Amino acid sequence: MKIMFVCTGNICRSAMADWLLKKKLKELKIENIQVYSSGVYAYDGDAPTWEAKEVMKEYEVDLKNHRATNIKNSNIKEMDLILCATDSHKIAVLDIYPKLKEKVYTMKEYVNYDRKNHDKINIKDPWGYDIETYRNCVAEIDECLELLIDKIIR
Repeated sequence: MKIMFVCTGNICRSAMADWLLKKKLKELKIENIQVYSSGVYAYDGDAPTWEAKEVMKEYEVDLKNHRATNIKNSNIKEMDLILCATDSHKIAVLDIYPKLKEKVYTMKEYVNYDRKNHDKINIKDPWGYDIETYRNCVAEIDECLELLIDKIIR
């Protein structure tokens, strides 16, 4: 199975989801799932934000080797599942790749995320905000990934 996470610049949300899921799959000794990420407006080769790298250290994930990939330069057509950070990313993906309709969801939509006082569809962009905003963002992503693992593996 091939999974791709999509956000805007591929330097925060999708990068964090990508590398955190890779870590979780490695810990579970699951080798038949490949994980990728890209950004609708990403600049190829961009590094993750400082805040994303710092927050991911708290999850024992090193983002230093991550580089952004624009969705148009990605292998998105090969994916089995495409999980977007927001509904607007989902719409953008479908505008470019309408044939992928059956494979594209928001992360929260796919895992039926339903938490009190949380958006049920979108993971808000932490870019430009403080490290605490990044912590809240990755906590939501982490919850989604646990639900994802439950849905597709357990």
